[in-house]
Amino acid sequence: MSRPSPEESTPLPRTLYTNATVFTAEGFLADAFVVEGSRFLHVGKEADARQIAGESATEVDLGGGFVLPGFIDAHTHLLMMGQALQKVPLREASNLADLQRCLREAADSTAAQRILGAGWLYSSLDEKQPTKELLDEAVPDRPVYLDANDLHSVWVNSAALAELGIDDNTPDPIGGRIGRNPLTGKADGMLYETATQQIVWPALAAYTSDKDRDAQLEEAFTNYLAVGVTGAVDMAVQDDDLAAFRRALARHNNTLPIRVKGHILVSRHESEAANVAQVHKAAALATELNSDWLQICGIKLVVDGVIDSCTAAMKEPYADGSSCEPIWDRESLTPVVAAADAAGLQIALHAIGDEASDIALDALEEAGRRNGPRDRRHRIEHLETVTEANVKRLAALGVVASMQPVHADPAIQENWQSMLGDHRIERAYPWTEFTDAGATLALSTDAPTAPHQPLPNLYVASTRLSALNPTLEANLPGYALNLADALGHATRDAAFSCRAEDRQGRIAAGYLADFTVLDSNPLAAEPAQLLANKARMTVVGGKVAFHAGTTTAAPFQGGHALSQPA
Repeated sequence: MSRPSPEESTPLPRTLYTNATVFTAEGFLADAFVVEGSRFLHVGKEADARQIAGESATEVDLGGGFVLPGFIDAHTHLLMMGQALQKVPLREASNLADLQRCLREAADSTAAQRILGAGWLYSSLDEKQPTKELLDEAVPDRPVYLDANDLHSVWVNSAALAELGIDDNTPDPIGGRIGRNPLTGKADGMLYETATQQIVWPALAAYTSDKDRDAQLEEAFTNYLAVGVTGAVDMAVQDDDLAAFRRALARHNNTLPIRVKGHILVSRHESEAANVAQVHKAAALATELNSDWLQICGIKLVVDGVIDSCTAAMKEPYADGSSCEPIWDRESLTPVVAAADAAGLQIALHAIGDEASDIALDALEEAGRRNGPRDRRHRIEHLETVTEANVKRLAALGVVASMQPVHADPAIQENWQSMLGDHRIERAYPWTEFTDAGATLALSTDAPTAPHQPLPNLYVASTRLSALNPTLEANLPGYALNLADALGHATRDAAFSCRAEDRQGRIAAGYLADFTVLDSNPLAAEPAQLLANKARMTVVGGKVAFHAGTTTAAPFQGGHALSQPA
């Protein structure tokens, strides 16, 4: 019999955690637990935990804190989040004058070559349409690029249009649109859907250095750890993201500050071969990048746009009588979904309009017919409007409903509701319909389209009230979730959504010791206390990654009013 190596024979360090309320996400509460190395060894009563830990264990008194599995943001955009934290924050601009003032102040405070902003809302424009002229009034001498709150469009000034090489004759890309003045036909400064993805994003990426991207990614990691997030599913991974992840692995000795799953963004092209080729690339990356810290697990397809700019694919016209075709129709989508399914990849389908979820489910059903039965774990993202029949169909297919409570915040609903203007707003964001139908519901933030902090997200989830303006009336409160259930959807079910349910999302023996400690127990407090509660400590793989008072992170409504460096 061979002898164990010194590494194998060295006992792993044990830590006993006591004096806490422990939400296990397994249906019971505990008051103590033991971590051995990077995993939980025992969870339960203090007396049992103390006996199992042994006399040599280090003991940590959690001072009555509330412990829960580390949050997993099941739909986010890490590099974009880091970038957004460095842009002029516009989500709180109350009107057009306020927005223009923010831009002037940013321009006056920096010599940067271009001004970048994020988070603006249509409802802040005093019922005016976003045009280049409105931005020219604020900043006429430098390019201005403003991400809409939903990241599906960019508002630019005249200098930015010129820098992008867009003129009145530039053709629209497939699945996107260059906004044009309805009277003159001239480019008006709005770029929608794939015009954003294929024109603006690559242009700005060319002006950004790897050093900038590395700092932005680290800022995203730091801010997530400071609010108790230990894992994230990046839902639009492209080449720049991959390169930044690889460099981060090198910096952190083949680990990352949080655990990252990635879905490769598949863009629609003219030919089926070009579309399917992106699936093959994703499959190769999934084989190459497959660790507890970074795993490429699937693809992301943006089937339609968003309701705020009337680019979501709806079964009935918008309030103004307009309609919008999907970015991916059934004919183009189905071969890509079938190829990804055959390759064993997870498929995440952005579908906000009720017609888009129809298309997405049709494609998933066809993939099942072609490739045979198995555990697929595919997902549909957002599902802001969906028919009752498709709620049941999604559940029957075992598709995960991936939804973002912060998108239902009453403070950002005015324009959303006015774009539909009819019965459809009475079934908006129907989270409980999915759970009642037996579907798995995974909650996330979709940062930076919304604040990345999980506790305000859970406040909206459990009350349908606004985390941005708590004085507003609830948005369809009948769809509010029980808070304990919501905690499970943001931890246990978020892990299930990315095939990590056997090692993440629970505080249980054998699971990775990823957890956070909150100041107080949200289950024993008024819902509004979620907005004041904070993460005291975040632990990833048994190691303290954040401790309050030692790490700086962005405030809940903030972000740094920075513009892009020259």
